[in-house]
Amino acid sequence: MTAAPRPAAELSADDARRIALRAQGFLGAPDRRAGVRGVLRHLGQVQLDTISVLARSHELIPYARLGAVGRRTVEDAYWTDGHAFEYWSHAACILPVEEWPLFAFRRRAYRDRPHWGHKLSPAAYDAVIAQLRAEGPQTATELGGAKNKGEWWDWSDSKIAVERALMYGEVVVTERRGWKRVYDLAERAIPDGLLHDDLDDTECLRRLVRQAGEALGVGTRADIADYHRIKAEAFDAVVADSGLVPVTVAGWGKPAWADPAALATEPRGRHRTTLLSPFDSLIWERPRTERIFGFTHRLEAYVPKPKRVYGYFAMPVLSGGRLVGRVDPARDGRTLVARQVTLDGAKAVPAVAQALREAAEWVGCDAVAVERVDTPELAPELIKALG
Repeated sequence: MTAAPRPAAELSADDARRIALRAQGFLGAPDRRAGVRGVLRHLGQVQLDTISVLARSHELIPYARLGAVGRRTVEDAYWTDGHAFEYWSHAACILPVEEWPLFAFRRRAYRDRPHWGHKLSPAAYDAVIAQLRAEGPQTATELGGAKNKGEWWDWSDSKIAVERALMYGEVVVTERRGWKRVYDLAERAIPDGLLHDDLDDTECLRRLVRQAGEALGVGTRADIADYHRIKAEAFDAVVADSGLVPVTVAGWGKPAWADPAALATEPRGRHRTTLLSPFDSLIWERPRTERIFGFTHRLEAYVPKPKRVYGYFAMPVLSGGRLVGRVDPARDGRTLVARQVTLDGAKAVPAVAQALREAAEWVGCDAVAVERVDTPELAPELIKALG
């Protein structure tokens, strides 16, 4: 039996928290020159989601790290000049185009998958490919309609075909237009030097584990494997060769690995104060969020309204490297409405007020209204701090 590798470092819980914050772009000066594309490359992915309250989640991710970057700038950074594509990673995600070769393992798995939720028409598949080749990028509607006349999951033959081609890697999503996917042929959209499936599964997984470890700074097996939704046994098979180093973290109770570069210098610098999307990779995994921040959070958008505790799209508030409260936001004209605010005591009031003011300005609101504070005695103080 092979002995477990000796940990490269023994970290305190605070060490791990600061390493994670720096790795995710919340500690230290933001790289404004690299901008949104730099955030995407550094994180390795940005999750997409249909919910739009203040803004969609893929807009909130760079905002949380860079501040009030223009929303049009965000979209252009993702979708112009072939810098990114959409594919299945942690979920539906925007990915840097350089990562195309790393997902060859997933494309191969999809091609070999014996069962699907929809029956594919080979004729429809060929027709979709031919139309894209002849007419250029198209939405599902332009390809023949996304749905039949049944339930929302009742896809048309052309929608089934183009989604299958996307999973296979013959088609790529190059942008979202009115939240509709825009499809193009991979041979046209992906640079020639990247358009290959040359890497074997082991090498794909090794590189993705390394990338996830660098983006997280430090994490357990579950943390790192979940970043790109890699199976635990696949993580086990490649982690020793990934370049990540084993560490112990006080209080975690589980083996962990870290990016050696993250251990080389002490994390320090300015902390961001901001609202966080529930789909932000800093907090998207509940067990990790609880372990690092002592903060329990769940997205309640799909919870029946009477059973919600914190609100439809409650956004944690990050300040000073801690999660200090939650805000469930909405918009009413040019007013940002905090439907429900949860505060971690009076000390959280200035940070929550700052986060609300900045978010309001970013989305073009000129006022903030507070409907409910879970600790009513702090409501006057919060309203005063909001000015």
